[in-house]
Amino acid sequence: MLNTFPTMRRAAMAAMTVAVAGLVFSGCTTTPDKASASAAEQRQEINSGTDATLTKLYEASPQSKALVERAKGVLVFPSVLSASFIVGAQHGKGVLRVGGVDSGYYSTTAGSIGFQAGAQSKAVILLFMTDEALQKFRNSDGWTVGADATVAVAHVGANGSIDTNTAQQPIVGFVLNNGGLMAGVSLEGAKIAKLDL
Repeated sequence: MLNTFPTMRRAAMAAMTVAVAGLVFSGCTTTPDKASASAAEQRQEINSGTDATLTKLYEASPQSKALVERAKGVLVFPSVLSASFIVGAQHGKGVLRVGGVDSGYYSTTAGSIGFQAGAQSKAVILLFMTDEALQKFRNSDGWTVGADATVAVAHVGANGSIDTNTAQQPIVGFVLNNGGLMAGVSLEGAKIAKLDL
């Protein structure tokens, strides 16, 4: 009995941590329940969020507009909600635009282990700079950053200029929060899957 007590305590602590993370994750948004929204409403919300996200990106880094225009495909997740309490999770929905036209809706999910409690929302933008990178993404049945392709998160200078080496990579990523572009962020391990919207 004495030997099983620490094991039981660890199991109870892990279960409690997952439960608290779930409560934080579900309770930290004021947006309406997405499950009850129709597919058309979800598409409209994603599209308007995408337009606002791109506008914010261009304000933070005017040079990014030329990069977006050169991209073969632009995948935008306007609101990726992350919550953590030892065990973390993040989730968001986005749209792929090819030639300025909506070409499919996607979800992104990722998990992490950390020691900070809290929740935050960020926007993630992926630019597919080559036809090959875009086709590999579109033809995949589930796609993971780091396993299926490397994403070069853009290094943006104080004046909003983008590092030229980053801009030449097949897939370029940007991460924005309310404060603007986030530096030193990794997208490694993020899983992206097609949605039926």
